Amino acid sequence: MSPLQLAYISFDIVPDRKGSATHIQAFAETLGNTLGTLQLVTVSPTEKTIPPQEIGNNIIQTQLPAVGEHLIQRVQYFRSMLGKWWQGKYFDIVQFRSIYEGFPIACHKENLCRYLIFEVNGLPSIELKYRYPKVASDRELLYKLHRQEQICLEAADGIVTPSQVTKNYLQSRHIPPEKIRVIPNGVDLETFSYTSPPPATHTLRLLYFGTLAGWQGVKVAVDAIALAKAEIPVSLQIIGKYRSRQLRDLQKRIRKRKIQESVSILPSVSQSELVAWLHEVDATMVPLTACDRNITQGCCPLKILEAMAAGTPVIASNLAVVRELGSHEEEFLLVKPGSAKDIKEAMLRLYGETGLRERLASNARKRVEDTYTWQQAGEKLVEVYRQVLSV
Repeated sequence: MSPLQLAYISFDIVPDRKGSATHIQAFAETLGNTLGTLQLVTVSPTEKTIPPQEIGNNIIQTQLPAVGEHLIQRVQYFRSMLGKWWQGKYFDIVQFRSIYEGFPIACHKENLCRYLIFEVNGLPSIELKYRYPKVASDRELLYKLHRQEQICLEAADGIVTPSQVTKNYLQSRHIPPEKIRVIPNGVDLETFSYTSPPPATHTLRLLYFGTLAGWQGVKVAVDAIALAKAEIPVSLQIIGKYRSRQLRDLQKRIRKRKIQESVSILPSVSQSELVAWLHEVDATMVPLTACDRNITQGCCPLKILEAMAAGTPVIASNLAVVRELGSHEEEFLLVKPGSAKDIKEAMLRLYGETGLRERLASNARKRVEDTYTWQQAGEKLVEVYRQVLSV
């Protein structure tokens, strides 16, 4: 196959400490190393365009500003800048991650590229209301979002998504199953190096990392700490990105439960710092809620895979998107979604059962090595490209 002219467009800031940035960088590296020259276009962290610069083998990144007081303005601004950037360019394949950047591309596909790949990680018609609660009652906006998503899905020559749950949902929207390929998230095994769980101490040390978005279930984790504290010494370190309102609400809950001395909150840290935390604690918590974002749309929780790779036992909600990654009692402990009591019981087991943490950690690392590396994800993505080109 001769080298291709490729574009990967995303309404995300890259590099960043979010899991989406890790995902984008891994996929970009695979495409540049394997298929041809890749133009990676992402959001500028400033109000100015950051000119094209080579960031890897055959990868040229341009960062375009997304300026505005609210999301719609930022999306519109980014789309206008993307249109200017695209003048005079035509690609063999374009990959995009959302309707924010993808809708105008789908509408003018024949003038911009031969083939289009839609990487579906999340859909605004489902997710946006968790960020902006008023969206839930705005029928006109929800209709527009759903319609733009459908246009993108139908225009795409291939669709990749990280979860079978998401594939099932897309099929319910009349997208042919043969058009959709499930490619789970991966882990860099060198970055997330394995260390056996540390020796048990007087206090059970828990970690939550990620955003404080409602679907993550962090409030339930806090409630579980309050319950467990009555029976064992326990602490919870929360690390992640948050909005001021989310932080205030969580701090209020912590004070109400009278566990200020047991729960600490830190902003996002680098991957190397996160790995150090994972190696220090006794377990990490992933208390995803049973909401449409997790049950209907689906996801592939990168935080679970990263903890599994690092050798940190995981307590996670018993949802289909989690069961795709492993099994209860084998790679992690599953608990009823939304149940602080169930989480507490899992914590007590990790505290009291000899050998449980070590067994879970060892099994989880092997599972990731066998199935969930970025190299394996990249190989599957390249297969999708080749299938699209062969049609």
